[in-house]
Amino acid sequence: MREKLLAELALYEPAGTREREMLERLRAFVAANPDCFERTLAIGHVTGSAWVVDRDREAVLLTHHRKLDRWLQLGGHADGDGDIRRVALREAVEESGLEDIVLAQDGIYDIDVHEIPARGSEPAHLHYDVRFAFYADRGTAPVVSGESHEVAWVPLADLPAFGVDESVLRLAKKTTALPAICRP
Repeated sequence: MREKLLAELALYEPAGTREREMLERLRAFVAANPDCFERTLAIGHVTGSAWVVDRDREAVLLTHHRKLDRWLQLGGHADGDGDIRRVALREAVEESGLEDIVLAQDGIYDIDVHEIPARGSEPAHLHYDVRFAFYADRGTAPVVSGESHEVAWVPLADLPAFGVDESVLRLAKKTTALPAICRP
């Protein structure tokens, strides 16, 4: 599965210098670490995230992460699954309780490499995050999982008031480029 991810990464066009640098770090990490999808790899691991927007592309589904105490997109560990698109979808369903989540575009939506602080016996490490965009119905209320304090639909215009980091703002900026969805 590393080869499949590396092939997808080769096709990805990053948005700007910072994301290009993170893409190169991610490619080098995946190429050098056969166990890159395992959270047991103490230096870091590949994770999958889901940028879930409503069908009008006006709001995003965010989680107030219990461990990190911040508002973030949905996502998590691959736990050995090299199909990162599937990981992102699985995490979105698990963390939101929504089941009608559909892929917004085929390819990778965003790349991010970020540090996760040490916690208990777990040392600080890097998440090599591969992000995909999805659509869901904003009329469906999310369910809070044990990993979150809260899960909410947040209007894109309100993201700064939620104290999101620059990577979430970068995700939001890309939202207008997502294809419009046809409604029945």
